[in-house]
Amino acid sequence: MFLLDVAGVLILAYLIGSIPFGLIVVWIVNGQDIRTIASGRTGGTNAMRAAGLGAGIATAILDGLKGAVAVWLARWFFPGAAWISVAAPIMAMMGHNYSIYLIERHENGRIHLGGGAGGAPCVGGAFGLWPPSLLIIVPLAAAIWYGVGYASVTTMSIALIAVVIFVVRASLGLSPWIYVVYGVVAECVVLWALRPNIKRLINGTERLHGWRARKNAKRVTIKKNQALP
Repeated sequence: MFLLDVAGVLILAYLIGSIPFGLIVVWIVNGQDIRTIASGRTGGTNAMRAAGLGAGIATAILDGLKGAVAVWLARWFFPGAAWISVAAPIMAMMGHNYSIYLIERHENGRIHLGGGAGGAPCVGGAFGLWPPSLLIIVPLAAAIWYGVGYASVTTMSIALIAVVIFVVRASLGLSPWIYVVYGVVAECVVLWALRPNIKRLINGTERLHGWRARKNAKRVTIKKNQALP
């Protein structure tokens, strides 16, 4: 009975994580299907590309709540069971990345589950496990996004920041070591989802954002003007 209850909570966490908020928000804002725009992912970054900054922020917040709600549900049903509190947001991330609500069958017969990359629900999961983590992860992630210029690098950094936070806290006896496992597994989930982005980073073809994107655009404009007769 206990295992069935645990399975039920984890499945519920997956179903909550599967809610494609990016698809919903973008459709409400401008009627477009986010899956047909840029990366085709349903996360906050692509929502921003598809419908502007407000849509991106709204999507990121709603996606973040997936991870937090998963932790809260696990603690509600299994207070004191830290490993379930860790497993639940991981399942929410899996739902976010591979949504059962976005199932598609390709021409070759293969099944594809659409979704995001897992960054926002990862933040939400860390917030659920230790709320002040939000005040550390979000500013650092924002600085990385603006300074480095790659949304994919920012997403990959989120779980790593969570790992550092929970290693420090566990070393001080302030939280269980299994919270570190959350960060490590979350990083693996994100890396797997971002395989195409990692290839583009290696090839130097990944999309730029922030000041580097503006600087690059300005450089291209200058070169074009110089090439004019």
